[in-house]
Amino acid sequence: MMAQTFDAIVVGCGSVGVPSAYYLARKGLKVLALDKRPAVGQGDNKAAIGGVRATHSDPAKILICQESLREFSTWEEAHGVDIDWKPGGYCFPVFSEEIENTLKGILPLQKSYGLNIDWVDADAVAELVPGIVREGLRGGTYSPGDGQVSSLKATVAFERAAMELGAEFRFNEPVVAYLRDGDSIAGVRTARGEYLAPRVVLAAGADAGQHGELLGIDIPVKPDSHEAGITMPVEEFLKPLIVDLRPGAEGKTANFYFGQVADRAIIFCYTPKELFKGDNRESISEFLPVLAGRLISLIPRMRHILIRRVWRGCYPMTPDGVPIVDNVASVPGLTLAVGMCGQGFMMGPGTGMNVAELATEGHSLLPDEVHASLRFDRDFAGAEEALK
Repeated sequence: MMAQTFDAIVVGCGSVGVPSAYYLARKGLKVLALDKRPAVGQGDNKAAIGGVRATHSDPAKILICQESLREFSTWEEAHGVDIDWKPGGYCFPVFSEEIENTLKGILPLQKSYGLNIDWVDADAVAELVPGIVREGLRGGTYSPGDGQVSSLKATVAFERAAMELGAEFRFNEPVVAYLRDGDSIAGVRTARGEYLAPRVVLAAGADAGQHGELLGIDIPVKPDSHEAGITMPVEEFLKPLIVDLRPGAEGKTANFYFGQVADRAIIFCYTPKELFKGDNRESISEFLPVLAGRLISLIPRMRHILIRRVWRGCYPMTPDGVPIVDNVASVPGLTLAVGMCGQGFMMGPGTGMNVAELATEGHSLLPDEVHASLRFDRDFAGAEEALK
């Protein structure tokens, strides 16, 4: 059977791959998107809690997430599809001088890239987060333009929009090899056959390192797993998504974040102090007791809330905590969109826009000095200092 030919192939149909397919198709390309799973968003996309913020300390992530926010917040108006966009912003309550100095220190950079964010006093935080403990509360940052979205609804919406533009999606087809024409990419091979294309976008999430082995390049992405959960719906009282940067008193958690989604349930996650490295997605027994203690310590009124379910997903991590969104010089035609470090959903649309530009025009939409932090050939020794 003759191999089918496309203008571009996207490997991975999750938070980044599906928007990438959409923006490539919007440029008029004939696009094929492949995934080893049975449908879009069935990897770590469905584990995302749906927060979308541009309040980062890396300029590239700030600009990319601003584009994501513009797409998510206007999607229903533009496409007539409800993706559960919930405005309300992000609030970072602060209880220590050290964290206050850190957050205030990056405000000038954030504002220089157009972020609507500022320091607010303790009374304002208490109004934004009803029931928050007041003892030791110094204030916090608030960015009203951020929000929340359903990760599953949004990804399906992007898939359907891409299909309307002619993109094809094929599932249960893991890529087993990459085809080359000399050094250049020429397509992929799956168990069902070969597909040819002069452009391939790798957006394989936690599997990026394995695909690097197939490609013969070192992609420095290694997953670690994180757990999340959701409560039963309660009366709406919480507009922003909250990020508590304090280390947990129990010694098991770093930061902790939660918000009330469109159906009024509380969705939550924390970063474990000792990371669970690898791709194990089975829930662990310690998560819920630790989470409950962490939540109640911040907002005691939540002590009677009912938990509906918990789940686990992977953060595809790079050594410096910043994604790789770049063309690979040694493999012409190959574009990487990997290592999203747990922020693939919020970065998805903005990353997809840049992927389409990289694949078709050879450069990012970002200024060169900003895109530098996303380059594949960068020095990974650094680390994003404040807001990963």
